[in-house]
Amino acid sequence: MARSLDGLVLAPVADQAPGQVGTRTRFTYHERQGEIWAEYTGGDVVRGHLVGTREGDRLDFRYVQLKRDGTTSSGHCVSTVVELPDGRVRLEETWEWESQRGDGTSVVEQVTAHEH
Repeated sequence: MARSLDGLVLAPVADQAPGQVGTRTRFTYHERQGEIWAEYTGGDVVRGHLVGTREGDRLDFRYVQLKRDGTTSSGHCVSTVVELPDGRVRLEETWEWESQRGDGTSVVEQVTAHEH
C-alpha cells in the first residue's frame, strides 16, 4: 500500500472543463484509520471539501464545491493511490457529478513545498 495521504498537498496535472478544478487548484489531504478528507481551493473553486474512505490503495469519496460564480456542485469519485518513482503520490481518479450532468477521469499529483 502506498503511504498515507495525511498532510499531503496535491494538484491536478491538467485543467478540467472551464469552471471546474484545474492546475491552480490545491487539495490538502488528511487521513486517519481508513477515513480521508480534504479541503481544496484555487482557480474557479472558492472552497471545496471531500470526505470518504480508503481501503488499501482505493479511495471512495464525495465532494462538494463553491465556485467563483456563486454556484455549488457535488459528485462522487473513486481513486487509485499510486506511488511515483520519485516517491511522490498520484491519484488516478474516475468521477461523476451528482448535481449536474457529466463524468470523467483526472490525475492529481503531490506537489513539493515550492509548488504550493
